[in-house]
Amino acid sequence: MQDQKNKTKKHSPLMDWLIRVLKGFLIGFGGIVPGLSGGVLSVILGVYDKMMAFLGNITYRFKENFIFFLPIGIGGVLGILFFAGVIEAAFGTYAALFTALFIGFVAGTLPSIFRKAGEQGRDNVDWLIAIVSAVFLFVLMLLGEQSFTAVTPSIPVWFLSGFIIALGFIIPGLSPSNFLIYFGLYDKMASGIKNFDFAMLVPFIIGAILCIFLFAKLANYLFEKFYSRMYHFIFGLVIGSTLAIFPTVIFPAFSTKNLIAMKLSFGMALLLSLLMFVVGIIISYLFSKLEDRYDTDG
Repeated sequence: MQDQKNKTKKHSPLMDWLIRVLKGFLIGFGGIVPGLSGGVLSVILGVYDKMMAFLGNITYRFKENFIFFLPIGIGGVLGILFFAGVIEAAFGTYAALFTALFIGFVAGTLPSIFRKAGEQGRDNVDWLIAIVSAVFLFVLMLLGEQSFTAVTPSIPVWFLSGFIIALGFIIPGLSPSNFLIYFGLYDKMASGIKNFDFAMLVPFIIGAILCIFLFAKLANYLFEKFYSRMYHFIFGLVIGSTLAIFPTVIFPAFSTKNLIAMKLSFGMALLLSLLMFVVGIIISYLFSKLEDRYDTDG
């Protein structure tokens, strides 16, 4: 009787294929929206371990793995294309408000990353790693405000951008979009993806692919050997980059020119930014609870 029930639960090959397309779509969504992580979503959707095993040893059972991940890849591309259009529209007149929302997404993941970092215990060295990485990155981003917050797009820049974004698929919990927002490249990336700008896409994709093949096996090794150290390092990076976005990106956006364009007073713009930040935290926190539930049920 139990076997009969199990049979009825099996999906047809077409349905199974479409489900994997949907999973890829959601992973692509997580890969491009700040505060979310393609890696986290692939964990939640049950494909992360198999994906990392495949990427870590690409020649092993290549045909079988390629067929399995093809619909996930198609869905991922569709998800990135769809949400790139949404993000491009958001980074217009009200860029400061939407940046605050996206940074709220990032901040909302901190409790989840902190819990994950401590799953195998934490000691004074872990705390030191988190504090030093947070302070170092915060200071570095402040010092580089004039030089790096308005990076001019170029082939090497897009190559490095693709490399950075791909880290979010390899390292669950890491949202590299923070850095592209800081560099002033995030909206340009979304626009390039949406408009199929091959001058941007080709180096971006090459950088992403190179990152995945270079770091998939290394990431597996580091998280296996130094789990707590690695996650406390990531925790510190997320805190430092999130805090640095406010003085380097959001506050300068409240210039007189931008306030006139938004038709808002400084007080109202600041209040709305804080509100968007809180909304982002709440949405992201609820999302992280889904990840926790998955880990518990898993």
